Amino acid sequence: MTLRIENLVTSGTFSLDGGTWDVDNNVWIVGDDQSVIVIDPAHEPARISDAVAGRTVKAILLTHGHDDHIRAVGEFRELVDAPVYLNPDDRMLWDTVYPDSSPDHEIADGDTFEVAGATLVALHTPGHSPGSTCFHLESEGVLFSGDTLFNGGPGATGRSHSDFATIIESIRSRLLTLPAETVVNTGHGDPTSIGAEAPQLDEWIARGH
Repeated sequence: MTLRIENLVTSGTFSLDGGTWDVDNNVWIVGDDQSVIVIDPAHEPARISDAVAGRTVKAILLTHGHDDHIRAVGEFRELVDAPVYLNPDDRMLWDTVYPDSSPDHEIADGDTFEVAGATLVALHTPGHSPGSTCFHLESEGVLFSGDTLFNGGPGATGRSHSDFATIIESIRSRLLTLPAETVVNTGHGDPTSIGAEAPQLDEWIARGH
């Protein structure tokens, strides 16, 4: 079967440091007619399960542990009976949402995940959060960047557990080294490409966000 990438936009809230904001999140479903990997099943677990449409979910990959990305994961995990993967450096964020349960597996830099004859490679890109992780689907020329890189700049670093210098180094050393034509499928908002974002690096550094 031919691999395809499906996008579902879900709506909910993001809460951190005493504030709450309305957000729309990109949910990514990668696979074929038999099996899929779901990246960041946010906000609307039943709707995402409907989009899976009975296919086997081989893994639920979390780009990071902020509550807009993980709050629906517990219910979604039960609906599709699939293991959840999270970088352990974001475990403190997980524990604020799920103090009595754990992810099923840890993600380490370089881990690989197979689906529909293709391989996703985990790239640890701290900065937005300590455990932030992107997933590179080299065969399709696609990067799933979570909240590390957006159309127009890096992810936010003004709240707890984040650091601007760290995210800039992650983007510079791990992401902008990918081929310019690599499509960047983000955690929020419109997609972009490595080639579109790379020339803006100095501008981001100058503005400080």
